[in-house]
Amino acid sequence: MAFNYKPLWKLLIDKEMTKKQLMETTGISKSTMNKMARNEQVSLDILDRICNYFNCSIEDIIEHLIED
Repeated sequence: MAFNYKPLWKLLIDKEMTKKQLMETTGISKSTMNKMARNEQVSLDILDRICNYFNCSIEDIIEHLIED
C-alpha cells in the first residue's frame, strides 16, 4: 500500500498551523507525526481525530498512490 500525507501538509499551510500545533490540539504523539512525515501507516483513530478537528473527509488529509 502506498499512501502519502501531502494533502494534510497543504491543509496545515492553508490553516497557518504547525505540525506541533496539530499534535497539541489532537493529542497525536511525536512518533506518530514522524511516521506520517515518512508516509508510513498510522491508525485510523489518528486519521479520525484529524478529520474531526478540521471537519473534513479522509481524502483531505491522505492520498492513495497507485503502485505500478
